[in-house]
Amino acid sequence: MSVMPLNNIIVLPGAKLWLQSNSYKELTGKAPVTGERVTLLMQKDEQPRRALSAESFHPIGLAGTVTGINAGGFVCVEAQNRLNIEEIALLRDGSFSMTVSRRADIDDLDPAEADRRLTGVKDRILSFSRGKPWEEALRGFAAHWDSLWTVGAAMSPYLSLSADERYALLCEDSLSARFDSLERALLEGLEMADVQSAAQSHQQEDHEKLYRESAIKKQIEYLQKELDAMHPENVSEVRRLELKLEEAGMNDAALKEGRKVLNRLKGEGANSPEAGMLTDWLDLLTGLPWRKAEARTISMDEARAALNAGHSGLDRVKKRILQQIAVMRLKGKQSGSILCFVGAPGTGKTSIGESIARALGREYVRVSLGGVRDEADIRGHRRTYIGAMPGRIIDGIHKCGANNPVMVLDEVDKLSQSYNGDPASALLEVLDPEQNFSFTDHYLNVPFDLSDVLFICTANTLDTIPEPLLNRMEVIRFQGYTPIEKHAIAREHLLPRAMAAVGIPEGTLTVTDGAIDAIIADYTREAGVRGLKKRMDQLCRSAAVSLVDDPGTPLVVTPERLPEYMDMNPLHRKRVPERANPGIVTGLAWTPVGGDILYIQTLLTRGSGRITVTGQLGDVMKESAQIAVSLAKAMLPEEAQALSESDLHIHVPDGATPKDGPSAGITLTTALASLLTGTPVPPDVAMTGEVSLRGDVNPIGGLPEKLMAAQRAGVKRVFIPRENLDDLKEVAEEVKKALEITPVSTVEEVLPALNIPVNSTMPRAM
Repeated sequence: MSVMPLNNIIVLPGAKLWLQSNSYKELTGKAPVTGERVTLLMQKDEQPRRALSAESFHPIGLAGTVTGINAGGFVCVEAQNRLNIEEIALLRDGSFSMTVSRRADIDDLDPAEADRRLTGVKDRILSFSRGKPWEEALRGFAAHWDSLWTVGAAMSPYLSLSADERYALLCEDSLSARFDSLERALLEGLEMADVQSAAQSHQQEDHEKLYRESAIKKQIEYLQKELDAMHPENVSEVRRLELKLEEAGMNDAALKEGRKVLNRLKGEGANSPEAGMLTDWLDLLTGLPWRKAEARTISMDEARAALNAGHSGLDRVKKRILQQIAVMRLKGKQSGSILCFVGAPGTGKTSIGESIARALGREYVRVSLGGVRDEADIRGHRRTYIGAMPGRIIDGIHKCGANNPVMVLDEVDKLSQSYNGDPASALLEVLDPEQNFSFTDHYLNVPFDLSDVLFICTANTLDTIPEPLLNRMEVIRFQGYTPIEKHAIAREHLLPRAMAAVGIPEGTLTVTDGAIDAIIADYTREAGVRGLKKRMDQLCRSAAVSLVDDPGTPLVVTPERLPEYMDMNPLHRKRVPERANPGIVTGLAWTPVGGDILYIQTLLTRGSGRITVTGQLGDVMKESAQIAVSLAKAMLPEEAQALSESDLHIHVPDGATPKDGPSAGITLTTALASLLTGTPVPPDVAMTGEVSLRGDVNPIGGLPEKLMAAQRAGVKRVFIPRENLDDLKEVAEEVKKALEITPVSTVEEVLPALNIPVNSTMPRAM
């Protein structure tokens, strides 16, 4: 008999298989012949006939007969009794040799019951096909289904049974059990097909609904745009925010959050208690400049002109700013250090930021940090709080309308801490180029790129700036202005602005150079020009009264007429005394408002060796006084005997002003040596420097301010630490020309230069 291998199909005794002639020939290896006997063998795995072997088949098969071939080319193979395959071998010609025996069935199936149940299955199948395109074709096939076994064979490809489950039906000996299993498999397959068909139908409906909804939305959007263009005054608030949200060009995170809040606003309506808060947040979000500004070609000549037009002097500062601008031009983007301008008030730290913005062609934003003690002022408040607002950084960006402004963080040294957090720590992220590209304000709650912002910080002193924050900045010191620089600033900037502010016509008021110099010398006492501006404003206000009273007469202000126009008497300026006294030496000090001079005074009185220090000195200056006493005893052992028999009083006026700092050691030592030897020190000689117990003169800070203070006071000669010679590069030439600057390394170099005899020298080796 011919062998027909079958795979993953249900074939049971009594079933009829309908195969195309080509399929029959491919399976058996020869053309079909009516009445031919075939053996139906179940394959274990799906594989082509040429790859089959004796081990490829299950041990139970079927005997079959080709019962007919119709005009359509279909071959009908009717399965008959089951066979036990006892032996099977593959022959050389590709055919199989088998030894088989008949496998009997247990006939326990009621024919009438089987016919009734067969009718039920057929009706269920026809019911499932109702309305399907293939309903008529299925009814034609169903007319030839004369047994449940034929139905199983026909529906086999559509049942979700595994190959093992299909073979298990063939292995079942009981006809009743076999019938039950096949019926259950057919009905379960129909139920699954029903569910799948319903799911596909619902899915199709959902897709069609989505497509329809999308089409309607696009039509509505198009019509809404047409209406908005025709009547822009009637655009609703929600629609306005929606348009701004889509056109803002924000990042994905911001757009996602914005759409979420907008949908919430739409859902709650305009009368919702939260509508105002949501609208304000969306206004801020959509109003921020999200798109990066195009890189602008920076002209170095224009930058120099902008800096020079706004400020006189400050050559070292301008040089550093031009370096930053040159780096930005080469790289085409924001780059370089965070600049921190440190100096006395009125030296132009804040205003030069505006000049930098003009030089770069950028917007200018000033953020005042003086007195800020709440972290929320930097990072913003959470939206859940009543009255929540964005931080000052995002607020400044929003107001200027540019994402690359020049932002001046003013008075960064005056930040404070409270239970509300540390604002200085919040600035760490803002000023760190490695982090601020994704700065997240608590109110905004979405990342915003601050990497293109040019941050500039200002401070009067570095002592109160936390070290982690200071490490992120490059310190540029603003020295005090010299009288010549102040004169130029007053003539070119302050006086014209003051005249314009009070409405004085050009040519009706003339202020002589001598008057300006007198105002600088007698009516101001500062390193900057803020007080000078006030004096110029006062002069112009007083002049305005005279011009109104006598409008036809031009006004000329000379030094002699200044008392008529000033609302104050000339300041009492510290000047060096004309007469020298032993024990009094002129010292130099640095203050947050510039340099100043100090007269170190010493006095011996009858007593028992007690030492008194007055003048509100800090711990550092008190220690300097103790070191000075020890040095005086070591260098003047004979004269120092008087210290054990008398009380020593050291005083640093003014007594009401607190003083501290490591720069008065050399002055204290010289004053004690002058007192003990009775040698007066010329009052026009000043000095600054700290000393060690070995008599070494150590370097100090603030040398430019101290030398300018010496020049203002009429000092002729100044002793400075030799290690501070490099700092002279920062001192104005007019100051250096007016002073005789003497660098020293030890105290022994100072005292002989002042004709103070030294009886003993200090040991230099440790």
